Amino acid sequence: MQKYLFIPLDIFQKRQQNESINNKRDAWLTLFSNDNPDTIIKLITEYPEFLEIYEEAYRICLNIERVMGMFSEELAILDRNTVKYMIDEMQNEIDEQKHTIDEQSHAIKEQSQTIERMQKEYHKSITNTIDILRSLNLSDAEIIARICDKYQIQESQVLPYF
Repeated sequence: MQKYLFIPLDIFQKRQQNESINNKRDAWLTLFSNDNPDTIIKLITEYPEFLEIYEEAYRICLNIERVMGMFSEELAILDRNTVKYMIDEMQNEIDEQKHTIDEQSHAIKEQSQTIERMQKEYHKSITNTIDILRSLNLSDAEIIARICDKYQIQESQVLPYF
């Protein structure tokens, strides 16, 4: 099992302003958190093994093209990852919308079938009512009046049934 120790570097720097570098851990934290030349010189004087690390960092900073190349490579990777993430997000959204559309299409189809069935039953009901009223030997005018009254429709809507 490994032990981890998390130290916020900004808090370490504030504490370090009042104290000196006491041990190797403080030296490493100073290396990661401080860019003050006086502090760096003091660190290298007390811990010469950090000189090579600072020299490498200094050489990298002198070669601006290399630094920019590193940033460019990282930005390109970040851009590719961002584009991939955005495409994945859009695809998920499209899939969700397609699913919603499919569900709504199914519901609309069911409702259309219900409406069609109810319209057939409505027309059949009017036709049966007309047949019953004719069997009672009522005149067409009387039948039309009763159909209009019963179904609350206008005469022009009844006429196609005759």
